[in-house]
Amino acid sequence: MFPRLIVNVKKIRENVERLVSLLSEKGIEMVGVTKLFMGDPRIARAFREGGVSVLADSRLENIKRMRSSGIEPPFMMIRIPPPSKLGEMLEYVDNFLVSEPSTVEMIEELAEKPVRLFYMVDVGDLREGVMFDRAVEEIEPLLGKKKARIVGIGTNVGCFGGVLPSRKNLEVLVDVANSLGLSEISVGGTVYLMALERGFLPGDVTQIRIGEAALLGTDVTGNREIGYLNQGTVTLEAEVVEVKRKPSVPIGEIGRDAMGRVPHFEDLGIRRRAIVAIGEQDVNPEGLKPLSEGAFVVHASSDHLIVDVTEVDEEISVGDVLRFRPNYSAILRAMTSPYVEKIFLE
Repeated sequence: MFPRLIVNVKKIRENVERLVSLLSEKGIEMVGVTKLFMGDPRIARAFREGGVSVLADSRLENIKRMRSSGIEPPFMMIRIPPPSKLGEMLEYVDNFLVSEPSTVEMIEELAEKPVRLFYMVDVGDLREGVMFDRAVEEIEPLLGKKKARIVGIGTNVGCFGGVLPSRKNLEVLVDVANSLGLSEISVGGTVYLMALERGFLPGDVTQIRIGEAALLGTDVTGNREIGYLNQGTVTLEAEVVEVKRKPSVPIGEIGRDAMGRVPHFEDLGIRRRAIVAIGEQDVNPEGLKPLSEGAFVVHASSDHLIVDVTEVDEEISVGDVLRFRPNYSAILRAMTSPYVEKIFLE
């Protein structure tokens, strides 16, 4: 069945083993983030077999899926917990990232046993967390709870503002932890490997939450492939439904496309184009790299992907299958599409 994602679990397990080894040499724990593959138990087992103890996800449904498949705790909830789900989350989750005093108070009231909390500190990426210059003031009154135990602080960079780790923002984090007398610092995500490799990750950091590096061998925030890890862990395959020669620039007045964008096209003359049966509803087309040399993605609508195959040596015909390397954003959308088959290979 096409389209389909093919996931190489063996390569992912190898990535996990290399990362765990790298971090353990520095006394740092790796937390394995499973959200990209929706908490698939095969990915969870690859993390565990690779040496990861704590599995992290952003959706309770994914954690419940892992638990029901025999994956044992501990689990971490890396999305700030919504009050409406907090009671249920406490049944399945052992570690939380929190950013509001009211959330800490609710956990203290609802939890039946002690829960580990990392209070998030914003060092500049402007997503979740109290701003670093107000962190001690906000967190200190919350320490010493019986069940809602703040064991450390956490931060995240890259995902929203694209901020990179630096000596300055890491030193700020360490200063907050020291001021509060907290010994654990949890940072996310893959981009923090860059700080480790370049030698400016403080020894005070005790934990890195990693998904992308283990699953894809890439660092999208750092804009790089990580040389000591496997890439090509995931392949997208989709079927060709039309091949024709057409102008490279649409004819007529240009408005907006089906997604509300104003498209721009470079005039390359008459080109041979393949239409592939996958579209915006299934995948982020900007995150697809064709594996056929010479091919490139032109554009997409909700159901069709247009691929220029003019420079491809082999003849492309209707019914052929084109293969792509998807990036993080492309996999994220494809995994949630019911129209894309998922195949996990050992």
